Formats: sequence, structure tokens, C-alpha cells
Amino acid sequence: MILRTSLAIALTAVPAAAAQRGPVTAAEGPPAKLDWATLPEGRSQIGAMHGDVAVSSAGEVYISVEGSVTQRFAILGPNPGLQVYAADGRFLRNVEKAPSDLHGFVIHRDAGGEFIYGVRLAGGPAEADQTRGHLNQQVIVKMALDGTIVMAVPASRIPDAFKNKANDGRPFMRLTGIAVAPNGDIYATDGYASDYVHRFDSKGNYLASFGGKQEPYGFRTLHKLAIDTRFTPARLIATDRENGRLVHLSLDGQLLGVVATGLQRPAAVAIFKNVAAVPELRGRISLLDAAGTTVAVVGANSNPDDTNNNRTEPSRWQPGIVTAPHGVAFDQNGNLFVSEFNLFGRIHRFTALPQTAR
Repeated sequence: MILRTSLAIALTAVPAAAAQRGPVTAAEGPPAKLDWATLPEGRSQIGAMHGDVAVSSAGEVYISVEGSVTQRFAILGPNPGLQVYAADGRFLRNVEKAPSDLHGFVIHRDAGGEFIYGVRLAGGPAEADQTRGHLNQQVIVKMALDGTIVMAVPASRIPDAFKNKANDGRPFMRLTGIAVAPNGDIYATDGYASDYVHRFDSKGNYLASFGGKQEPYGFRTLHKLAIDTRFTPARLIATDRENGRLVHLSLDGQLLGVVATGLQRPAAVAIFKNVAAVPELRGRISLLDAAGTTVAVVGANSNPDDTNNNRTEPSRWQPGIVTAPHGVAFDQNGNLFVSEFNLFGRIHRFTALPQTAR
């Protein structure tokens, strides 16, 4: 699939020619048809994915994985946590120390080097879900690339006034996305609960909260966000999923406007040069210019039965066609990586055509 070359960015899907498949037992489910990733011998599935993807400056691709198909929140074994792949799709390693519940994460460079910033997703409002694996002590984490936690933000640092309340009155959060500003400020969105964005300085000190379900914001699942560097000063761009729109916010929380509407459950956003890539759970990835105009679509799936859910089996996958794209990242050359919401685990790589890298 090649897009018209007059765009500022053009992408072509990588076919599934060289993927290796290992033996699969009945308990594991059907063998994975891998479009890009090459798993180690004996491994046939990436594992259940409901997370994100990021690319380091070395070109290594990090994906968050919850566990195996049969054990969603596996603690041990080859699948959970963060997996790392080479630029050509070869599995390299697990980030052994990383948590297995990173719903949103980015790789950001500061004066100390490259770090992983992530938000851990609570399974629900129940106290057991809110405290599982010390989550309440580290709802936001900053990690070295080997998974060593160098900073953690506890839930208690965010005022209860900006949290949803459980039936028993306990405040709770379900953080879904994260972004890091050029000055190091951290922004985390509570997309599965209050729809507030919480801002912290580079040390993890709480600064402010903004957004929410009330006007003028009116968010309905503010799922993920990114720093939009196409503007001066930089601003936040966020996916307001159930409203089907992209929005711009200033870095101090003012609603600047709606970027685009009519999107099909937009799940995430990444910026490269003058293009924003937006994976949509109903089965496509839209590329938008700075004015919010859709200039191209890649990976579009015309079968609604196979989209917008995490149960589409590998036997129904098509090379370069998405089912429920959930995370997105560019590498430094403009190649686009997309992670799926899928029980078996799937990553796509769309290759930048030559004019993209100029």
C-alpha cells in the first residue's frame, strides 16, 4: 500500500514475508501471523496487548505487554512487561524490571539520558485493583531503559477532588496516557475515570489538574496525549476518544480548540515533522496535517467484525491491515509503528518513503 507522494509524509506497509512461527499448543491458541516482529524459537505469540509502543534513539522498539493469552496479567514467563525489538523486527529482550500494566508510555531524553515515562493502569475502581503490585505508590513511573525505576509518583500526590469516587466513596484513578514537555513537565491523563489531565514538574511534584468531563472541555475518555511540536510554543494534542475528536490544549491547560472531528474512536497520537498519526480503534490510522485535515489513511480495515475489539484471531489478520490500533510512535526516520489492542499481540511497521526523511 503506497500513499500519494505529494504528502509531507508517505508510508508503505511492510509485508509479513519473513516472520518466524514456532509450534503452538492448543492451550495457547492459534499461531500468530506476525507482520513485522520475529519472535524467538518456540514463541508463537507476543502476548496480550493493551498498551503502547515507543522507539529509542538507537532505533529499538519497545512495546508493553500484559501477559499471555491465557493469563492476562502474568507475573512470570517470557511475555509480560516491556518487550524490545530491533529495527528489523527481531526480538531482543524483555525489560525485566518493568511493570506489566503500562497502558501509556513514551521514551524521552533529558540531561541524564533516555528514560521511559509510563502510567500504570488499574484494572478497576476496587481497592485490590488500585493497590495491585504497589500501583498506588507508583501510578506514574520514570525508568531507565533497563526498567530500573528512578522516580515514582504515588496516587496520593494528586488531589482527591480530581478523582472519581467508588461506590464506597474511595477516590480512584485509571491513568491511560502520558507526555513529557520540552522543559521536563509531565502530563498524565485519567482517561478511564475522571478525564482530568494531571501536570507535574520534572521531579514529580504536583503542579495542577485540568480538563475533565465538564465544559468547556467535555471530555469522554481522554485516552492518550502527546506534545505537539509543530507549534510555537509547543502544546498538548489529545485523543478525546468517545467524542471522536482530537483537541489542542496549552501546556498550562487552556482548551485551544478542536483539531479534528469524526474520527473512529481515536486511541493515540504521535507527531513527526508536520504530520500527526492517529490510530483509531475501528480499524484505521489517519494522518493529519497541522490544520487537522486528514491527508492520508493507512491500514484501513473494511470488515467491522474484525475491528474495535481485542479478540480478532491471527487467522483473520491481513498484512498491513489493522484491527484495533491502540498505540503509535515514529522513529527518527519517519517509520511508523503501531501496537494493537489484541489478546495475541501484534505490531505493525509502516515504512517511510524517501521523501519523508528529507
